[in-house]
Amino acid sequence: MSIPQHPFGLMTKIYRDIFPVVHFYVKQWREKAVLIPDEELRTHALAGIDDKGFHCEGGGIFAMISGPHKQQCIEFIIAYQLISDYLDNLCDRSTSLDPVDFRMLHQAMLDALTVGATCKNYYQFRDEKEDGGYLHELVQTCQRILSDIQHYPLISKQLLELSQYYCDLQVHKHVKIEDRVPRLENWFEHHKNALPDIEWYEFSACTGSTLGIFCLVAYAFKDDFNEKQAQQIFRSYFPYVQGMHILLDYLIDQEEDRIGGDLNFCSYYSSEAEMMERIQHFVEKADDQLTGIQHEYFHKFIHRGILGVYLSDEKVTSKKELGKLAKRLIKLGGKTCYFFYWNGRAYRTFQKIAWKRSS
Repeated sequence: MSIPQHPFGLMTKIYRDIFPVVHFYVKQWREKAVLIPDEELRTHALAGIDDKGFHCEGGGIFAMISGPHKQQCIEFIIAYQLISDYLDNLCDRSTSLDPVDFRMLHQAMLDALTVGATCKNYYQFRDEKEDGGYLHELVQTCQRILSDIQHYPLISKQLLELSQYYCDLQVHKHVKIEDRVPRLENWFEHHKNALPDIEWYEFSACTGSTLGIFCLVAYAFKDDFNEKQAQQIFRSYFPYVQGMHILLDYLIDQEEDRIGGDLNFCSYYSSEAEMMERIQHFVEKADDQLTGIQHEYFHKFIHRGILGVYLSDEKVTSKKELGKLAKRLIKLGGKTCYFFYWNGRAYRTFQKIAWKRSS
């Protein structure tokens, strides 16, 4: 599959060649999730699919890189993203506040990236256990696909590093409210010497994205992939592209998180002006880090697409002040970002109907 060099051609391929395959696999997993015996687990598994389906759509776009292996690549991305969203729901709206429980649950994400790893009793520290094999099947699907990738050994180290960051974040941010910030600050202290000049809450945001993992897997399907490319992809996506992705996610969820009492990394900036200045910094640094990467134009489409799609969310467009701030960021992204912004607004009009039909 060739990668178009114009936004219109790219979006045409995404709607025609990527989303139908994404919806096919999501529908299959939803049919399995409906059969989960435990009501609590079933509820969170279905919520991860029905409320966060756009995560699967966004991740699936990386499969364009994998050429003739598109279907396998999408199958991996969907399975891994569904693990992420399912476990996030289990921790976020949990019957537990136990970090040991959260750590064991997220071992599934590490095992999914480790070919040959034995599935474990991921629910052993919580009351709800009967998922009918749902989580094990997701993990084994990821392992099966990775085992067929010739260059898996070249990406395994980077995959596990990014996943470990993600899992650590999920543990620290879901414990008792009074323990969250001290744990996250302490975690940051252990890593800050290897990081650029960022704050603890910005580091946390950088670790909360799966984009780098999907990009590495997509490239590893290519015959000419090498270790140097693996290192370049890692450096290009972490920390700034991933950080920009999650900061935008938190930007649009500020009011929702405030009402729900959930931790929101954007709330730790001293002012709205500082927040926008730092998000703009992440946007600019992300663009810099993607310069020189193979298929640079594609990755910069993704970069501007993230900007445009997040900022087209009604949680932004319906609020006057946030809308003004969003326009500054969209302007920074240029014409391509405007394209994705209006495309995102149009697509959201039909998105709920499409997902209902696919499920």
